[in-house]
Amino acid sequence: MGRIQLKQVKKSFGDVTVIPPLDLEINDGEFVVFVGPSGCGKSTLLRLIAGLEDTTSGTIEIDGKDATGLPPAKRGLAMVFQSYALYPHMSVRKNIAFPMKMAGMSKEEQDKRIAAAAKALNLTDYLDRRPGQLSGGQRQRVAIGRAIVREPAAFLFDEPLSNLDAALRVGMRLEISELHKRLDTTMIYVTHDQVEAMTMADKIVVLQAGVIEQVGSPLELYRNPRNKFVAGFIGSPKMNLIEGPEAAKHSATTIGVRPEHFEVSTQSGEWKGTVGVSEHLGSDTFFHVNIDGFAEPLTVRAGGEVDLHYGDTIYLTPQADQIHTFDAKGLRVQ
Repeated sequence: MGRIQLKQVKKSFGDVTVIPPLDLEINDGEFVVFVGPSGCGKSTLLRLIAGLEDTTSGTIEIDGKDATGLPPAKRGLAMVFQSYALYPHMSVRKNIAFPMKMAGMSKEEQDKRIAAAAKALNLTDYLDRRPGQLSGGQRQRVAIGRAIVREPAAFLFDEPLSNLDAALRVGMRLEISELHKRLDTTMIYVTHDQVEAMTMADKIVVLQAGVIEQVGSPLELYRNPRNKFVAGFIGSPKMNLIEGPEAAKHSATTIGVRPEHFEVSTQSGEWKGTVGVSEHLGSDTFFHVNIDGFAEPLTVRAGGEVDLHYGDTIYLTPQADQIHTFDAKGLRVQ
């Protein structure tokens, strides 16, 4: 069981409210990602759920029971931090066993759980090594193993991959996603990286200044962003946002077009532009195109083999059924 409900939860530091009252429901077994820019309140919200911060007001329920006033150890949750926080003088085995030893668990049960966690995390061959003998990715797996053996109602991850290099982040992203499928346990994951959010989540919670801007599946947020903030935050590269006369033609203050939703031609089209910097990624190429009268260059996604160069003239036509429209308050029009 791992159902978590937040009811009008608020957090203030003195006279400063960092999380206005909000409601959120996390269902048993879901992989939920809190995402947003730095300072948006995502880590604070996670710490409120964990019990590492006191709520100013509101209620946090775990499996239908009020946990608002419970200390972290009584909530049945396990948290994995950005820093591994391993004991350098202990072996991997002893690091994983530590929370069970503190709980007074029998040696037999400890060994059973360590073996299962090590197998799930490909750590069996490393149980007698110390953290200093492991790679960053392996150390992060040890930290996750230490959480697994507690058999919590939910796992809480606070930007666990930010200390890893790009290749390791991709690998660990897949490992955590596969682990979620195998354990079938609720996981809440905090990140500022929307690519992590899109690839890992069952449900994404987009936050800005402590406010939940939108909750939904990755594709729901990608296809139907509720407002201009979500539209510009979800998607990589981000959505092109265009104002002025072009937006007015669509009865909007701002229109949005994703980089992959342009028809590109060297002959004719709706907007005439000049190719600027290109980013060649092999399978894809991203062009930054300058259009007369537009405040910013447009980012266009094309195939990796496209033959366009800096300074070339091209024409762009947004796909009619893929134009997002927003009003003066930044809210979606349709």
